[in-house]
Amino acid sequence: MIWYPFTLQFEPDSPVKIVRAKEEFLYDEKGNSYIDAISSWWVSIHGHNHPKILQALKDQMDQLDHVLLAGFTHDPAENLAAELLRITEGLFQRVLYSDNGSTAVEIMIKLAYQYFQNIGETQRKTFIKFDTSYHGDTIGTMSVGGDSVFNRVFAGLLFPTKEFPTPNCSFCPVGKKPDSCAAECVNAVESYLEENPNSIAGIVLEPLIFGSGGMIFYKEEVLQKLERVAKRFGTLLLVDEVFTGFGRTGALFAYQKAKIQPDLVAIAKGLSAGTAAVAVTLTTEKIHSAFVTPDPAKGFYHGHTMTGNPIACAAALASVTLFQEENRLDQVRNLEAKMKKGLKKIAEEFPNAIRDCRVLGAVGVLELEVGKESGYTYPGNKILKKKFLEKGVVLRPLGNVIYLTPPYIISDSSLEKVFAAIRETLSEISLGK
Repeated sequence: MIWYPFTLQFEPDSPVKIVRAKEEFLYDEKGNSYIDAISSWWVSIHGHNHPKILQALKDQMDQLDHVLLAGFTHDPAENLAAELLRITEGLFQRVLYSDNGSTAVEIMIKLAYQYFQNIGETQRKTFIKFDTSYHGDTIGTMSVGGDSVFNRVFAGLLFPTKEFPTPNCSFCPVGKKPDSCAAECVNAVESYLEENPNSIAGIVLEPLIFGSGGMIFYKEEVLQKLERVAKRFGTLLLVDEVFTGFGRTGALFAYQKAKIQPDLVAIAKGLSAGTAAVAVTLTTEKIHSAFVTPDPAKGFYHGHTMTGNPIACAAALASVTLFQEENRLDQVRNLEAKMKKGLKKIAEEFPNAIRDCRVLGAVGVLELEVGKESGYTYPGNKILKKKFLEKGVVLRPLGNVIYLTPPYIISDSSLEKVFAAIRETLSEISLGK
């Protein structure tokens, strides 16, 4: 009946029916509980069903369910936009609403492309991307994503881009060490722009962590160098904070942690903490000004039916407020320390099984050593997920990469149970000590 996402249709497993949720726990129809160690695809940063967000939803439903945002406005959309511009410290001046991360990034791409068309630099049509990046499943976002099982079959539909190796501080593509490198991993980007100074519209990337491509970490200096290169050649910097936004890397936004100033930023997931479908694209006045013209051909004709939905905006505003009131960044710092200790201990217990252990903010990773079978389609992935679930833990490894992205409010006892489930599973599947 339902075609479930990211699920092979040949002999699919029966899905677990979840009937309620609270804090870091999911409960199925049989009464079993599961620790949601991935925040249900990285969204439930406050845990599930936080009463303050639920109350904001209920209050808004009593007033206004929906109105189109073309020619109309309302308080939730205005108040959320004002708060987002405040917490991004004046860097951005305009907020474009959409309903998910893919569309927020799609808007970034379209804005960057049309910006150069509007100002007369019509030769700037190409985007730079990285080979393990993932930005969503629309045609535009797949085009700026790396070649993978997610988009390979659609190659004939995608627009041309220029691809470079992903910065990777665990396994450097140019053989450097993080403590002694000078971000040489992006020298090739700079060289390409020197040879093609007027053809690139934008550099599109996930800041500090390439998420779905394998939770690949890289240092802040790489972003800083890319910013300098982009400014030098008049290229726009498009930052996808769909995953990293709202504390996941240890700062409110990863671009702030790296102390850079992108031209466009896409935000979703933690924005509403999983309670409503809402996303935003933030843009500077530099970009916006190119669209302020009486020429109708230079207008930005993009929108969605549920753009700026009042209920979704109310939920997002409650989430953003809660993030600050309940000191989520302090919780992330504590969580980071605990995951570093817990995952390092597991890595030491299974030295032959674990290729790399890394933690940044509220993201913890154990990358398994599986030889040529590594990658998203690693066949052991299905076994790992099943065994974790049997132990009451929701983890969905990215191929051979086991990652934790728990709610920031997860209890110490739940976190220890997650560690125990990983330890037991590694023992059971004979990834030896």
